[in-house]
Amino acid sequence: MTAEFAVTLPAVLMLLAMLLAGASAGVTQLRLEEGARAGARALARGDDSAAVERIVRTLAGGSASAAVSADGEWLHVTVTDRVGGPLGASIPWHLTARASTRSETAG
Repeated sequence: MTAEFAVTLPAVLMLLAMLLAGASAGVTQLRLEEGARAGARALARGDDSAAVERIVRTLAGGSASAAVSADGEWLHVTVTDRVGGPLGASIPWHLTARASTRSETAG
C-alpha cells in the first residue's frame, strides 16, 4: 500500500497544482475583464488615459497594464497581466481583456 501511495502522490499533487493554477487564471481573467469594462466606461465619459490607468489598476490589480486606443469614434481599452501563483510565476502566462465603447462626449 505504501508503494502505491508513493507512486500516486506526485500525480495527485500535480493535478491539484494544475487545478489551482487554472482557478487563479480564471480569477485573473475576470479581474482583467472588469478593469477593461470600467476603463472603457471612463473613456466614454471623457476621462483621460491616466484616470483610466488608475481605474484599471484598482480593479485588475497593481501589476495590470492598460493600453488605450481610438479608432474613429470607437475607444478601446486593452488590459494585460500575468497569472499569479506558484505556477503563474514559473510559466510566462499572460492574459488579456479588451473592451470597446463609443464616446459619449460631443466632439
